[in-house]
Amino acid sequence: VAMALGLVILIGVYNLLTHTSKAYRVQDRVVEMQQNARTAMDIMTRELKMAGYDPLGIANARVVSADDNSIRFTLDITRTSGYTPENPPPPDGDTLDPHEDITYALYTPADGIQKLGRAPQGGTFQPIAEHIQSLEFAYRNENGALLGTPVANPSDIRSIDITLTARTSDPDPNYPKNGGYRTYALTAQVIPRNLSIGAPNII
Repeated sequence: VAMALGLVILIGVYNLLTHTSKAYRVQDRVVEMQQNARTAMDIMTRELKMAGYDPLGIANARVVSADDNSIRFTLDITRTSGYTPENPPPPDGDTLDPHEDITYALYTPADGIQKLGRAPQGGTFQPIAEHIQSLEFAYRNENGALLGTPVANPSDIRSIDITLTARTSDPDPNYPKNGGYRTYALTAQVIPRNLSIGAPNII
C-alpha cells in the first residue's frame, strides 16, 4: 500500500514538474517574441523619423518608394561611427554615403526563418528581427487621408502607419490557433519631421 501511494505521489509530482516546465518554456518564448518585436519596431521607427533629412536642401532626400510591405527612403547624414538618428553628423549634400539609402522589408534567407530586414542601396538585407509574421505600412497625406499603395507620388507622404506582427519561435501544441504559434502585434504612427514641414493638419 505504501509503495502504491508513493508511486501515485511520484507520478503527481512528475506531472506537475512537466506541466510547470512546459509553461515556463511557453512563457519564455512569449517574452522573447515581445522583446523581439519591440526592439524591431523601435529601430525602424527611429530611423524612419529621419526619412528625408536634407538640411542643405540639395540632396533630394525623400521617400523613394512606398508599398504595403516595404519602404525605401533616403537621408543626408554622412554617417560616421558616432551616428545616432537623434544626433546625426554634418551632411554633405548627397545621399550616396553608406546608410543614406535604406529599405525595410521582410525577407526569408536560407534558414527558412522570415525576418525583418534592413538593406542599404545595392546591398543585401541584414536581419533586424527574426520570426516576423507580417509587416504592413499605410501612408497618409497632409490631411491625414490614406494614400493608395504603391504610393504613386511618395512626396505626398506625411505620416506612416506601421503594423508589425511577430510570432513565437516554436509552436505550442496546446495553443489551437495559428498552427500553435502565438503572435504579438505592435502598431505605430511615424511622422518623419523632415516630410512634415508645412503640413500642420496631420492627424
